[in-house]
Amino acid sequence: MGLADASGPRDTQALLPATQAMELRKRDYHMERPLLNQEHLEELGHRGSAPRARPWQTWLRCSRARAHALLLQHLPILVWLPRYPVRDWLLGDLLSGLSVAIMQLPQGLAYALLAGLPPVFGLYSSFYPVFIYFLFGTSRHISVGPLPPLTAPDRPTGRARPGPLRLRGHLPVRASRPRLYHSCGCAGLRFPAQVCVWASSEQPLWATVPHLLLEVCWKLPQSKVGTMVTAAVAGVVLVLVKLLNDKLQQQLPMPVPGELLTLIGATSISYGMDLKQKFDVDVVGNIPTGLVPPVAPNSQLFSKLMGSAFAIALVGFAIAISLGKIFALRHGYRVDSNQELVALGLSNLIGGIFQCFPVSCSMSRSLVQESTGGNSQVAGAISSLFILLIIVKLGELFHCLPKAVLAAIVIVNLKGMLRQLSDVCSLWKANRADLLIWLVTFMATILLNLDLGLVAAVIFSLLLVVVRTQRPHYSILGQVPDTDIYRDVAEYSEAKEVPGVKVFRSSATMYFANAEFYSDALKQRCGVDVDLLISQKKKLLKKQEQLKLKQLQKEKKLQKQAASSKDTSVSINVNTSLEDMRSNDAEDCKAMVSPGDKMEDATASGQEDSKAADVATLKALGLPQPDFHSLILDLSALSFVDTVCLKSLKNIFRDFREIEVEVYMAACHSPVVSQLEAGHFFDASITKKHLFASVHDAVTFALQHPRPVPNSRVSVSRDLWPAKLFFVNLLLVPTLAQLQGVFPGGHGVIVSGPSAFPAVFG
Repeated sequence: MGLADASGPRDTQALLPATQAMELRKRDYHMERPLLNQEHLEELGHRGSAPRARPWQTWLRCSRARAHALLLQHLPILVWLPRYPVRDWLLGDLLSGLSVAIMQLPQGLAYALLAGLPPVFGLYSSFYPVFIYFLFGTSRHISVGPLPPLTAPDRPTGRARPGPLRLRGHLPVRASRPRLYHSCGCAGLRFPAQVCVWASSEQPLWATVPHLLLEVCWKLPQSKVGTMVTAAVAGVVLVLVKLLNDKLQQQLPMPVPGELLTLIGATSISYGMDLKQKFDVDVVGNIPTGLVPPVAPNSQLFSKLMGSAFAIALVGFAIAISLGKIFALRHGYRVDSNQELVALGLSNLIGGIFQCFPVSCSMSRSLVQESTGGNSQVAGAISSLFILLIIVKLGELFHCLPKAVLAAIVIVNLKGMLRQLSDVCSLWKANRADLLIWLVTFMATILLNLDLGLVAAVIFSLLLVVVRTQRPHYSILGQVPDTDIYRDVAEYSEAKEVPGVKVFRSSATMYFANAEFYSDALKQRCGVDVDLLISQKKKLLKKQEQLKLKQLQKEKKLQKQAASSKDTSVSINVNTSLEDMRSNDAEDCKAMVSPGDKMEDATASGQEDSKAADVATLKALGLPQPDFHSLILDLSALSFVDTVCLKSLKNIFRDFREIEVEVYMAACHSPVVSQLEAGHFFDASITKKHLFASVHDAVTFALQHPRPVPNSRVSVSRDLWPAKLFFVNLLLVPTLAQLQGVFPGGHGVIVSGPSAFPAVFG
């Protein structure tokens, strides 16, 4: 195996025509090796059973090194904090932490109101879970804290409730942005209406979006003008600041804190103009300073909150791990999914003890943390310390803050999610299956609420996976000229089918859901109606069996007649000597007419003929033959096999061998071969010699060893039956011509005795 050296420098190639330059760039690929089927490959590579992994032995092992490894695994801060590059990262993390804290302050206050809780609980939820994630999290860029979809899954109770239960293990959640963040946007749209339209006792937080919109339109005349104007002005200011940040993103060291400036300005205006008394604008009210003592969760609420806790954990983890994976791929590090689940579970568990509502990862704050130079979770720790300062000393300054400003902050922060509606066009061009999932998730979230919408989306995604595996791309492969590469002849015009050989491939693995489709597509692409051909062959063979059965019945009848004629006699007098008759022709005649032995031979011959009919060829039966003698199944896409797959493969071997086509398999992975062995797929008729290392090996072997066509034995006894029947006729109805044929010479023949059952004797 080798590669030829490059010929000619680049400047020389530039002066040559395109075809000659391409010829110069050609490389010859030479390889010489014997044909390798699975049996030879195992001998050549010394295949043996792979060692079984026993992780439980490692889990149960107790040692100092094991304890140290577990500590580092479950407390990642001990790994990365000692290696923290202070000079390179500290300034960026400091600016990023302050920027995130400035955003988190108004959002925490707003999301607490959305959950029907006092605003101070939003500050608690922005401090405790963030600091816990700083200790246990593995993502360097996501910002943990309150999130709109997790604030009100059920009817609010007016008090903080414990966070979701701690979940441990690998949760198989992989969600895309269209599937999650539009769901978050649909959930967030319902909240701001409560500030401007409903009183606290009438807030339908559990309503679906259509019901919410109808209620908003119905009660719009009852809305408070002062609150509407305050929210509109605050929203316009926030939008202008965000547009300014987008335009001056390259020139500004950090984004302009629009939320904080809006909060300060709105609080100052509300305090100076006394908006609560003059315009009936609701304000946040008293925000107590200091931290609250931990409170154990009420165990009586566990059964009631179990369903909601599971939905919260599922949605929160899906959002966090999706954003964490995106940032990890962008910056070249790894996020441990299992540890992320532990970190989020501990954040919500400890946060629930300190009166926090459920938290997860915020997309807007995470983007700010990344764009402002954040490199690690030190930025999260700085933001949590800033929130702690607000809780301890500065919280009471925001008692005059209008709630309408917080509602405007929620609406403006949904802008990034709502802008993803433009993904419809890109998904239509890129992947329409994902677009279908996007639309189903969007509509299910709007009509069924967030948690039910997510469940419906997951179920629909799984069903779509099954449907897509049921309808994979099936193709007939042809050989690219002068190579050992085989491609779909419908896509590659230069790929030509090998004469006498069909190569079939599926783009998906074959299992119980698509095994029947695989077999049907194989028979269709081969251009032969295999089932019809087998049916016609069986009909013709059945007719032959019926004919032979009738012949055997005739033989039995003849045997009975010969046995009953044993005592009769026919006297034959001739002019020659009787002794000569006995010594010459008479003994031969007796040998020919021995009824018992000859009938047994005829019966045995009939049984052999019946067996010979089973190997009758299509050509002898007058049926059309396939234009190929070998079929090769490219199983490179096979990732596993089940019992239905094994039976389907065996049926394919059986059916194509019925029409005189030998079947081979190629390019099986080692785990699949092991599963074939465990399923007892290989036997005397299907051996490992039918499985080849590559498609080219199988094609070469099929061309060198075409399946031999058995000789036609459909009418095996046609040469024997006339002679047998001739002597039987001779025995039963001996005419003069027949006797003259047996006894030539012009002798006179005298016949006496019963004419119905004559016999010949010497």
